[in-house]
Amino acid sequence: MELSTMFFLCASLLFIVLFFRTLIKPYYVSKRRDLPLPPGSMGWPYIGETFQMYSQDPNVFFASKIKRFGSMFKSHILGCPCVMISSPEAAKFVLNKAQLFKPTFPASKERMLGKQAIFFHQGEYHANLRRLVLRTFMPEAIKNIVPDIESIAQDCLKSWEGRLITTFLEMKTFTFNVALLSIFGKEEILYRDALKRCYYTLEQGYNSMPINVPGTLFHKAMKARKELAQIVAQIIWSRRQRKMIDYKDLLGSFMDEKSGLTDDQIADNVIGVIFAARDTTASVLTWIVKYLGENPSVLEAVNVSVSCFFFLKEN
Repeated sequence: MELSTMFFLCASLLFIVLFFRTLIKPYYVSKRRDLPLPPGSMGWPYIGETFQMYSQDPNVFFASKIKRFGSMFKSHILGCPCVMISSPEAAKFVLNKAQLFKPTFPASKERMLGKQAIFFHQGEYHANLRRLVLRTFMPEAIKNIVPDIESIAQDCLKSWEGRLITTFLEMKTFTFNVALLSIFGKEEILYRDALKRCYYTLEQGYNSMPINVPGTLFHKAMKARKELAQIVAQIIWSRRQRKMIDYKDLLGSFMDEKSGLTDDQIADNVIGVIFAARDTTASVLTWIVKYLGENPSVLEAVNVSVSCFFFLKEN
């Protein structure tokens, strides 16, 4: 049950940024009902249902909405009129009809992750960033860090021995360590603890009420975000001092003179990539573990495939 609610929350928060402009505008401007809206509540003027969501566990808020209105409902959160979806069918429709939607984020999210991050942009800038990211994760580029990824996996397995674990949380830790390796290469070991401390604080405040007052989660997250950017800037400065240009990691790709990125743009996108990779990858890995455990024949086929690979490699 915990895993399913976690998955639902991730899916809901992902698609809060996709709202139907052509549907919401008539409701707020002319009150016309030419186009149908899903059932739901828009809450109070301006603030919508933001306070209702933050006054309780978001899981409870979304679960109550689904129970009352179904898997698709309208709402108004963080200044954004939106349509929430939670069913696979609705998600598939949105992803297959991406041209009908404009990805948008609440302003507080852009401030927290960085306005120059890849998923806040479209057009030529987005295409350039996408090319730089994909270049780093091509098979030819990542083959050199496979032994390091295997080492991270083995360390995780050892730490789980004799313990009852929450799979999703452990997968988040695993993916975070792999993300740092992919971004900073083996150099990440020098900054891992500081990066982890700052990022975890940022993550805790990501879905908090955006009130930047000392003591609030949002304020702590913004402070941690600033420190993260400073750490990235320090790594960039250190690399330039060494005058080494043959880095195969993501930071090296961003720092390439041909990329045309400023240091602020690099920092925003490093933080953005960590954020984008962590929960989504951990969620996929969690479901893989679940289904392998529930299907022994599939698990056996995977074991045979892996064994054959190592046999061929050794011979």
